Amino acid sequence: MLSLFQYEFMQRAFFAIVAMSLFAPLLGVFLVLRRQSLMSDTLSHVSLAGVAFGLFIGISPNLSTIIVVILAAILLEYLRTLYRNFLEVATAILMSLGLSLALIFANTGRGNGINLDQYLFGSIVTVSQTQVILLAILAVVVLVVFVLFMRPMYVMTFDEDTAFVDGLPVRLMSTVFNVVTGIAIALMIPVAGALLVSAIMVMPASIAMRVGLTFKRVLVLAVIIGFIGMLAGLVISFETGAPASATITLVFVAVFILTLAIGKLKILLK
Repeated sequence: MLSLFQYEFMQRAFFAIVAMSLFAPLLGVFLVLRRQSLMSDTLSHVSLAGVAFGLFIGISPNLSTIIVVILAAILLEYLRTLYRNFLEVATAILMSLGLSLALIFANTGRGNGINLDQYLFGSIVTVSQTQVILLAILAVVVLVVFVLFMRPMYVMTFDEDTAFVDGLPVRLMSTVFNVVTGIAIALMIPVAGALLVSAIMVMPASIAMRVGLTFKRVLVLAVIIGFIGMLAGLVISFETGAPASATITLVFVAVFILTLAIGKLKILLK
């Protein structure tokens, strides 16, 4: 296995996995607990509009995607307040809007060679050094924010009304969380792909929540599961020639099914 990392592109892929495993599962835990699992999928689809727009006007897709997802994250929080009991309405609206704009920009700019395939499916083995650095910076920022604001985020996640009574800026905190999640997705799109990035955020969190007994343990397990799952998927992909992002997703699904089976077996044996 260690021989795989003699290649420079595999080294970059490994460092990208380390960085993503430090922030994606953490954000995923809060997304699941806040019943916003679809938000990652929504923002990943919206990010395609940012990519297509950037390629259409000739600027960096990374920059245009970050700008678009930040605006979408703020809009999503506003729609969440309008449809408080029907959050799926807000996600459906934004997802449809993002895909529609992406198709329009891609179709209009076809003569300029706009191709969204790379951003749809991603490729962790083609990640650049700049992308690795950006992912590492984001990992540090997310970890620092989590350490400083763990308790307020915990209170807001489980009971927004209590958080509001305690004087916490619930709306601001929720908007900032959405924006950070959007930036994370924007930076992960070239690596994981818009169609699979939500799996990297949500699946480790879902698995950890089934085996972790406390909130902090769930967070730690989510990071560990995220790292091991992505590394295993990368190695299997290299050995078999299968697409890395899809392989990583299948590894997470397999682990999730395994935890379900073990849980059912424990119940039967009692």
